[in-house]
Amino acid sequence: MRWPYRRSILFLCTLAFFGTMVARLVISPVVPAITAHFDVTNSAVGAALTGMWMAYALSQFPSGIVADRYGERRIILTAVGLTAAASLLLAAAPSFLTFVVFAIVLGAGAGLHYSPATMLLTKQFDSIGRAIGVHGAGAPVAGLLAPVVAAYVGSVYGWRYALGLGAVVALPVFLVFAWRVHPTPPSQPDASIRNRLAPGPLLSLLARPDIAFMVALAVLGAFAWQATASFLSAFFEQYQGTSRTTAGLVFSAYFVVQGVSQPLMGSLSDRIPRDLAVAVCMGAGVVGYTLLVVGDSWLTLGGAIVCVGLSMSWGAPLQARLMDTLTSAEKGAGFGFMRTVYVLLGALGSVVVGTLSDVAGWSVAFALLAGVMAIGMGGVLTNRLFNLGL
Repeated sequence: MRWPYRRSILFLCTLAFFGTMVARLVISPVVPAITAHFDVTNSAVGAALTGMWMAYALSQFPSGIVADRYGERRIILTAVGLTAAASLLLAAAPSFLTFVVFAIVLGAGAGLHYSPATMLLTKQFDSIGRAIGVHGAGAPVAGLLAPVVAAYVGSVYGWRYALGLGAVVALPVFLVFAWRVHPTPPSQPDASIRNRLAPGPLLSLLARPDIAFMVALAVLGAFAWQATASFLSAFFEQYQGTSRTTAGLVFSAYFVVQGVSQPLMGSLSDRIPRDLAVAVCMGAGVVGYTLLVVGDSWLTLGGAIVCVGLSMSWGAPLQARLMDTLTSAEKGAGFGFMRTVYVLLGALGSVVVGTLSDVAGWSVAFALLAGVMAIGMGGVLTNRLFNLGL
């Protein structure tokens, strides 16, 4: 296969990730408007977002298995198409209960994308750290554009139009991907999906110390990512006292840094031990979240955003390390299962931070995130210093 087509696969997988991510990220900038419209608390919206991310997590596991059975292209297209449909339903939600239901549907549909796309890229590239980093940059690029546009559309036309942006982006992505990406043959077309869903072999994977350690690190990183994606805009608006538009700009700046650092950290992890790259990311998170809480100038807060954005690039080196560890037979079900575990547990970040913001204030909520990243950095450095072999 020629390199130009390989690059086009990488670009279009990234574009598909971008489309599924926009639909979820347009919610955060209009959280205050949603809480006001439905007369609910930050905790309630945080719980709805946690439900969305949990559904996203749960669909990771079967997506890898069905991609082995039916081919990655078909599952990626299903993910993008469901994202477009669910975005329209979410925008039209007549009550908070239906808002919660459609948010969960959105998460489940979007969650079908990531594992098949990663599997497809692993088949195409040898330097998987860089490929995973570029693919992962679809999320921060979405974060660059979605918050500003959603904040503007929400302030001018209302929050429903802001949420409808998810469908506006996902539908063209679906059409371009279907047009340009060739059908992909399934790697295990005769495999029994029921047998591959058996918990025994999967739990034995999770029981391996090296994999359990990586999943634990991913849980910490995902917890911080989910909380930040859900509430960074609200933090600046309600704690730092900025306007909604300014908060959206800060949210975008955070994703700009993440968009640049994802491929860089992925490439770095192809050259140095991958866990050291993870430690760099999480150490930046300790500094960044601390500065967000104590910072009282835009210079300090700007440095905080740079550090937090860099910290959220942990996924590129950590996922590459996980793919290095799994055998080719394990990658479809194994990677999807690991993604389900750590994204599912990490989704608690939204409800925990939302609840803490209501009960103890934003400073305590974001200080918790600094502590979470410190635990992750400490675990990696301890493993290296004492040669624990994890």
